[in-house]
Amino acid sequence: MSDEVISFFKVFADANRLKIVGLLARQPYSVEELAALLDLKPSTVSHHLSKLAQIGLVSARTESYYNVYQLDEKALELKSRDLFSQENLAASVADVDAGAYDNKVVKDFIRKDGSLKTIPAQRKKLEAVLRHVVKAFELNKRYSEKKVNEILSRYHEDTASLRRELVGYGLMKREGGGGEYWRE
Repeated sequence: MSDEVISFFKVFADANRLKIVGLLARQPYSVEELAALLDLKPSTVSHHLSKLAQIGLVSARTESYYNVYQLDEKALELKSRDLFSQENLAASVADVDAGAYDNKVVKDFIRKDGSLKTIPAQRKKLEAVLRHVVKAFELNKRYSEKKVNEILSRYHEDTASLRRELVGYGLMKREGGGGEYWRE
């Protein structure tokens, strides 16, 4: 996850900062006014405001003897849109092993010789096992039903069920009844 996203959420992980943002969304306030509204010390409010200012959501202007703080609503909207963009969300999980679940399931269902102990009954586990089994077939290469059965027999004796499930889950295509099979 990017440092910017983490910083943003750390700032908002405090209830008083959320209250300050909520109050500033209504109108600008001075530190003293916010402190009185929230029953906090002015130094505590200043600390929270500095955290909000660090991520660009709050700015101050001088009025007489006071600094008056206001929420930059446009910055909040832009930052939210940017942080929650498809690109940033995808980047936040870049270091996660997307195949970890499949690997765990396959490890649980495959014997040392590579054959299946059993064909999983649960849909999610079956899908994981099928994604493993389909790797035995080359992309865009056509196979006869006999050849498919020969390859699948390495995994389980019920080749008809495996073949049917591979086609049913869209992992392999089939042409004609008992015709050719292939992986796209």
